[in-house]
Amino acid sequence: MPLAHAYAACEELARSHYENFPVASRLLPRAMRPHVAALYAFARVADDLADEGAAPAAERRTRLRAWQERLHHAAAGVPGTFDEPRAADRDELILAAVAHSIRSLDLPIALFDDLVSAFGQDTTTTRYASWCDVLDYCRRSANPVGRLVLRIAGYQDDGLARSSDALCTALQLTNFWQDFGSDWRRGRLYVPAEILQVCGANEADLASGQMDSAWGRAIEACAAFTRTKFDEGRVVCDGVDGRRLRLELRFTWLGGIRMLERVKRARFELFEQRPTLGAADVPLLLWRAVDWRGQKGTRTVA
Repeated sequence: MPLAHAYAACEELARSHYENFPVASRLLPRAMRPHVAALYAFARVADDLADEGAAPAAERRTRLRAWQERLHHAAAGVPGTFDEPRAADRDELILAAVAHSIRSLDLPIALFDDLVSAFGQDTTTTRYASWCDVLDYCRRSANPVGRLVLRIAGYQDDGLARSSDALCTALQLTNFWQDFGSDWRRGRLYVPAEILQVCGANEADLASGQMDSAWGRAIEACAAFTRTKFDEGRVVCDGVDGRRLRLELRFTWLGGIRMLERVKRARFELFEQRPTLGAADVPLLLWRAVDWRGQKGTRTVA
């Protein structure tokens, strides 16, 4: 049926992008996968509209607003949009799937608006003064995803939502440090100015493309703060009832921790190379999943 094609387009997009964590993987309950893939696809397109291409910032913001408006129209069932799209246009298929998920699962569209708001901020804000500023960005760029996944799973629990926020923030922060070099070349820096001041790191020193000891200390401080968020985010990994969802969340947590370890080890090379996870990490992640209780509070860097 046509709506199935819409969700299939979302799943194809989710599979085509590298992430540090599983996206709509087979660990998830089957009923959740299409909706999570639709959420990811909507966010992926919005992020690409904000980030990619040489278009002026104002034009990218206009495209983002149009994407947001199209979602609102589709979710509201405005004439001219499709519950079951007939066209093969990828964006139309994604919007149809997301709109169906919003209506059938009563998902708050305000959380999708938060995502668009954060991606739009990337076109206007390139520096952050404090952790409060960075965390406000994460509140809109990452936390809505976790809250929507919980809603898709049928949870509306404030405690789980707060822990999910911490985990999503930790994953977003880890991605910032992982992408340090590429973000710098785009003109962005997510390390807060207050950390630079404490560590004695100077942006001018990056002009040579090298990370000195001061920048190494700054990355270490950022990683330590990020780890506190991962610790707060463990609660949601154990707080959901379904075994498959628990495994999905645990592997998400473990993948994020492993990437944070990679970042700390490569802190002086982050300007030149982007650390990633690969097949060599799988045995360790599997072992840590088996030894889940023993991983609490560990600080091992391997």
